[in-house]
Amino acid sequence: MTDSDVVLVGVDGSPASLHAADWAAAYARVHDRAIHLVCSYTVPSFAAAGLDGGYTAVDDTVLAQGAAAVLEEAEARLAPTGVTVTSATASGDAAAVLVDLSRGASLVVVGTRGRGGFAERLLGTVSSALPAHAHCPTVVVPYRAPEDAGHPAQREAHQHWPVTREVLPVRRIVVGVDGSPSAEIALERAIVEAEAWHAELTAVAAVPVGTGAGLLAWLPAAVDHEAVLHDVAEGLDVVVDRALTDHPDLQVRRHVLDGVGSALLTEFSTAVDLVVVGSRGRGGFAGLLLGSTSQAVLHHSACPVMVVTTKAHEEPGTPPHW
Repeated sequence: MTDSDVVLVGVDGSPASLHAADWAAAYARVHDRAIHLVCSYTVPSFAAAGLDGGYTAVDDTVLAQGAAAVLEEAEARLAPTGVTVTSATASGDAAAVLVDLSRGASLVVVGTRGRGGFAERLLGTVSSALPAHAHCPTVVVPYRAPEDAGHPAQREAHQHWPVTREVLPVRRIVVGVDGSPSAEIALERAIVEAEAWHAELTAVAAVPVGTGAGLLAWLPAAVDHEAVLHDVAEGLDVVVDRALTDHPDLQVRRHVLDGVGSALLTEFSTAVDLVVVGSRGRGGFAGLLLGSTSQAVLHHSACPVMVVTTKAHEEPGTPPHW
């Protein structure tokens, strides 16, 4: 097993980060990967009153011990899954640490709503900053109580899936496509995930053409909005069919919908198990779906979101991890 077969997981002891670790374990089992847990800590300096403007440094021993305790808890939690797990503490900014380590990983997984955990530092801003800068795809896993874990079909599927701590199998995947290079890379990754999980895959293109809906509402009345949607649908078919050249047995549903990409994907997230988006998607046949969409979906999605960047393809000598 090589370094690129490792799923990197950031934990901080919060329920959200532990839930993300559970999801990563399910992913690792499906993809035959190992997990590497990381808990980072920073050593703050602060001005202390009454010390003549001097600075007091906090001894990092306690912080390091706390981080080690977090990793011990997470390793014990994942032990029943049978996945190979390693761990390490790291001193430094959590996002920077994970970005650096992502160079040798196949995937990075973090959670959201990381309140109340070790130093309350890892999650939240990290889940926003990490996907844009990681050198491999990133999955952000939202934390929800088990009773809120999706629609009835998801709950029924969960009853037959032996994974840890209320993690649902990936049975339905939706990917945002707008014809841009980053969206096409996201589509390629979504295809790989659909085959690995034996999941249904739906490709969605969003075109806000309705009156008052947004970017295309200014079009002259003479423009046939249905024709616009038809043209985008043809473009979507071209992109999807090209991506399926080496995957002839996979069926991909295609939908071109009137609306804003982030809102549509967020709505889809309540009925699917994984949303896949690219980063900084510009151009393409619509040029309307990605970019800020990935950030918006990350903040509002009800299911895990995989953000696929173009870095692995742009950096010389770094092959795609999938």
